Amino acid sequence: MKPCFGYIRVSTQKQGEGVSLEAQKDAITVFASQHNLSVIKWFEEKETAAKRGRPIFNQMLRQLKQGKAAGLIMHKIDRSARNLRDWALVSELPSLGIDIFFATESLDFKSRGGRLAANLQAVIAEDYIFNLREECIKGMTGRLKQGLFPWGAPPGYLNQGGGKPKIPCPKTAPLIKLLFELYASRQYSYNSLLDEMHRRGLRNTRGGKLTLCGLGNILQNPFYIGLMYIKSSGQTYEGIHEPIVPVATWKRVQDIRAERSGPKSTRHNHLLQGIFRCGLCDKAMVPELQKGHVYYRCKQMSCSTKTVREDVLENAILAELRQLQLTAHAAKKVAEAETPDTIVTLDEQRAALSLQIADEERRLDRLEDLVIDGTLSPDAFQRKRHTVQLRVVELRDQLDRMPDSAAAEAYQEKLAELRKSLVLLYENANRAEKRMIIENVWPNRTVSGRKPAFEPYSWVTKVESCVTLLCGAQEWDRGRRGHGIKSYDNSLIQPLFSLLDYVGKSDDHHPEP
Repeated sequence: MKPCFGYIRVSTQKQGEGVSLEAQKDAITVFASQHNLSVIKWFEEKETAAKRGRPIFNQMLRQLKQGKAAGLIMHKIDRSARNLRDWALVSELPSLGIDIFFATESLDFKSRGGRLAANLQAVIAEDYIFNLREECIKGMTGRLKQGLFPWGAPPGYLNQGGGKPKIPCPKTAPLIKLLFELYASRQYSYNSLLDEMHRRGLRNTRGGKLTLCGLGNILQNPFYIGLMYIKSSGQTYEGIHEPIVPVATWKRVQDIRAERSGPKSTRHNHLLQGIFRCGLCDKAMVPELQKGHVYYRCKQMSCSTKTVREDVLENAILAELRQLQLTAHAAKKVAEAETPDTIVTLDEQRAALSLQIADEERRLDRLEDLVIDGTLSPDAFQRKRHTVQLRVVELRDQLDRMPDSAAAEAYQEKLAELRKSLVLLYENANRAEKRMIIENVWPNRTVSGRKPAFEPYSWVTKVESCVTLLCGAQEWDRGRRGHGIKSYDNSLIQPLFSLLDYVGKSDDHHPEP
């Protein structure tokens, strides 16, 4: 009996759990017994034949060329290869003295007609898989254009079946939102955030701890704000699923991830770590513990900015807060601002936002025309398209957060109370809350020489125009390194309102988290 190898294959792991492999094996066994052949070794693979470089397939070919078997038995031609490169490797075996048999097809590789028939079937198999791939891509693209994600739900969402949007998971969606908020606080590195979220109960699909790669994929995934980014094509689509992360938080996370001087896990975890930058060279001010005191110095050793003690910086922060804090008279003026003007302004702002959204959508159409005309390359189009789509999502989020007249009046009163209590809030805050106050009051915090400098947001510098601004009016604030940040400050200071409520319930200093 001629010794042969038996090769069986299915395209996916799921198919391998069924009867397909066993059916192929039984057919090959029957064929071998009828033709005086003996299967001395089985090679089983669970991978598509359209993919080149299958490890078990290549291992089998190497052993055949080493003379470990005189023949090869497969179920059908499409079980061996569905790409012409791998088929060429199979079809050259007869020239090496190795016989090829197919259990369900009578093909004689020793004759010209048999080889021609086999080659034609191999070409048909490749064409079939190519057409199938195109149809699958067409179907998935159609789903994406409908706002549906045709693959498995990312962490924080649940599948509902084909043709239905993903829905937030009641158990993990709040944890995903918390993950973004914790990282946006600049208090966690990747490693410390992994430990914290594992402690709070966030697990991967296998029930284990998230990996660094998995955490990075979550933090950069725009699916959580309503967009679907397809890495293979570079395209972004608007989804109809419910977002679980605010756009402002997601963008802040992306800014932090893009910075080279992100938060580090240190033994001391200093209060102002990552808060200040050098006003001369824009490098980060790094902390050092020396003789019981924390000093901050410029990361650039040759810079003329000198070391500054942490208590000096904190005293400067308190002094700046006292200057920004409203007096009782000014706070009353803010709280009693005229509401009719506010109502008109809100309507105008909603109309302005709607016009901006329409402009951005028209901009997308113009980008497509530029690609058709050949003025814009496809890669540049995808980058610009992603930026515009992100901007549209941000504008829609701002429009959804616009308050009504009653909410605007309550907002004014809350703002007045907040502006009147800045120093008290800071003095009663714990470490994380102090950092939150600093970052929400001053977008730019620098040290030049030994002198700290602060550039506040407009919401703490304007008094009479606070109603218009804080109810959603557009305001250009200068961000770090002088970049313009177009922000709606009701989302900017909302965390401070929560802190104000908490401090107002108790005069005692609350413990560190």
